[in-house]
Amino acid sequence: MLESLDATALRRWCAGALAGLRRHQSEIDELNVYPVPDGDTGTNLVLTLTSANEALVFDAVADNEPTPHGQVLRLMARGALLGARGNSGVIISQVLRGLADATSTSPAIDGRVLARGLRAGADAAYGAVADPVEGTVLSVAAAAASAAEQTAGASAAEQNAAAGAAEQTAAAGAAEQAAGGTLAEVVRAAATAGAEALARTPEQLPALARAGVVDAGGRGLCVLLDSLVEVVTGELPAEPRLVAAPRTRRPLVAARETGSTEFDYEVQFLLDAPEPAVEKLRARLAELGDSLVVVGTGEGDDSTWNVHVHVNDVGAAIEAGVEAGRPHRIAVTRFADQMAAGGPDRAVIVVAAGSGIAAVFEAEGAAVVAANPSTGELLAAITATGAAHVVVLPNDPNTQPVAAAAAREATAAVRVVPTRSPVQALAALAVRDPGRAFDDEVIAMAEAAGACRYAEVCYASRDALTMAGPCRRGDVLALVEGEVHLVGTDLADTCRELLDRLLGGGGELVTLVTGADAPPGLAAALTAHAAAHWPFVEVHAYPGGHPHYPLLVGVE
Repeated sequence: MLESLDATALRRWCAGALAGLRRHQSEIDELNVYPVPDGDTGTNLVLTLTSANEALVFDAVADNEPTPHGQVLRLMARGALLGARGNSGVIISQVLRGLADATSTSPAIDGRVLARGLRAGADAAYGAVADPVEGTVLSVAAAAASAAEQTAGASAAEQNAAAGAAEQTAAAGAAEQAAGGTLAEVVRAAATAGAEALARTPEQLPALARAGVVDAGGRGLCVLLDSLVEVVTGELPAEPRLVAAPRTRRPLVAARETGSTEFDYEVQFLLDAPEPAVEKLRARLAELGDSLVVVGTGEGDDSTWNVHVHVNDVGAAIEAGVEAGRPHRIAVTRFADQMAAGGPDRAVIVVAAGSGIAAVFEAEGAAVVAANPSTGELLAAITATGAAHVVVLPNDPNTQPVAAAAAREATAAVRVVPTRSPVQALAALAVRDPGRAFDDEVIAMAEAAGACRYAEVCYASRDALTMAGPCRRGDVLALVEGEVHLVGTDLADTCRELLDRLLGGGGELVTLVTGADAPPGLAAALTAHAAAHWPFVEVHAYPGGHPHYPLLVGVE
């Protein structure tokens, strides 16, 4: 049981927090429905803490830091800031910065000092957000800080209340130094209050209540607090502290968080500049766009700032950074290439990953939105079509509720056909008939998609027991409509066996879509195999360019 946090304990906390976030990464990703349902908060927090941990590993310790634990906290905070991804990553970096600012000069980090640091961290987190919203990681940080303060100061208050009037003045000073909860009591109180605040987040944010989940960023902060309890007390926290929402299978992808629908581009960069120049930069960027976040390391003229803004004029935003100082690690992302599809009355929007399959959908007259979109991005795409009637093909179970939310918010008549794979979307597009009534066409597209059996081939990321038997990391898995049906060691052989199994149940048309990781000649080999063994089956093959799955298969 530790009485104070030293440099070694803080290093263990950073490593333990990163390990905890990695364990819960998928869970936190799936909780992510606010501010937009990106499904990436767990990934962003892992990347943020990875940067903090690497700063300690490479240990570029500032010589002027007064205490060893101060050096570690400064490195963690700076590393987290430079590697911050998404809104939650930036907020967590500011929690660490506030903790460092408030505790690094103290001789030791006991319960009282830690409580002061947690309050400073919560305040810094609120200060980093232009429009703070309760029911988020901010509420969890504030609750943890309040509980820590109450626990750290409780004994002092009790002693003063119990002392006689003549003794209170003399006792106050000594009690302030000697009384208060222990470090273990403070961290336990903070973690417990954080978990309780997390459980209340659906009551504060309707978006969470509708989805039946707690706040993703808040869950991440609870993982950090649980890791701190483990370092201080040696006690393993319950796993999990809160039950997560039901999970859906999908590959984890590091993606950005976005929220703006009024501006087309996200601009993010690191900036070396003095604070007066940054104040001018803030004012200029506020004129150019929204979703503005500028946070720094707090190192005077040598500060590094993380700048994030949504704009239409990318050049002006970068030019403003050049005028303020030295921008580097510049990233510019277009939220979506919304394209009008069909005539003025009807349009189709398809969610897809991979330039090849996107080109196929565009050739079919559909507007394409990049995979894992936000509600705002889909809503913007719907609006951009200018059509009175719009069909959305989400192509992923995780995107279906996002599409449904966008449909509810749209002014056009929007119908979501629940496609789970791009091959089902191709089947749906093939039966469009502008002469039909819109609702009849939606029914026809849904029936065509449902009649298309879909499968995908990927590599196992870990040892596991599947419906088809055990698999080892690196094995080839063939999934039919989401369930593992084959486990193999050779990609081409497994793909051939999958094709035979699918066609054994009947089928006249096969669609093959090869991914970015597919070896050359895979589609040609499978087409030749079908011609030799299934001569009455028509085969269409497309280069998809999508990640994670070397092959997608559809059978109609």
